Amino acid sequence: MTGLVAPDLDRYILDLLPPRDPVIAEMEAFAAEHDVPIVGPAVGTLLQILTRSIGADRVFELGSAIGYSTAFFAQAVGRGGQVFYTDGNPANAERARGYLERMDLADRVTIRVGDAVASLEAATGYFDVIFIDVDKEGYPQALQAAAPRVRRGGYLLADNVLWSGRVVDAQVRDAATEGIRQFNRRLFSLQEFRTVILPLRDGVAIARRE
Repeated sequence: MTGLVAPDLDRYILDLLPPRDPVIAEMEAFAAEHDVPIVGPAVGTLLQILTRSIGADRVFELGSAIGYSTAFFAQAVGRGGQVFYTDGNPANAERARGYLERMDLADRVTIRVGDAVASLEAATGYFDVIFIDVDKEGYPQALQAAAPRVRRGGYLLADNVLWSGRVVDAQVRDAATEGIRQFNRRLFSLQEFRTVILPLRDGVAIARRE
């Protein structure tokens, strides 16, 4: 991934963050070694702050990998809260379960293995926060499923929406980049949401339902 800000500035932001839980640090090391995409500590902290800011207790993640962002959400909702984890890889789910159990967060997380959008459609009710981080060509479909399920005053969030800057390169026309471009256009066109993109890490979309 190509950084959106100068490496020195990125390191400055990361160095300001407090030390992470040892299990979170272990997840970061595993992700780096095995090339597993995670949001990283700065974005994880942002997700946690937004979730806590509205007193959220019901969060749905579309695409959770080894449960890195799941842990930040689970910490944010507190005891009695519920986070839905989704991933198509059973091995990822088992690894995530292990990490969450060690952090005493497993009782707040419902793990669903399979297609993330199908899992959302099978769930009932509204959510305080829905976070999209699936395969990028699937972002438009994920948005279509997620937008109606965010409660008023809640957040629809998405990672990688600047896609290492490829979204502004007219020569890049692959399915993933086109998926992100289409997602961004559609999200900003939704009148019931107020939306902004933060150029943090790989770009985070923050949309609040009015």
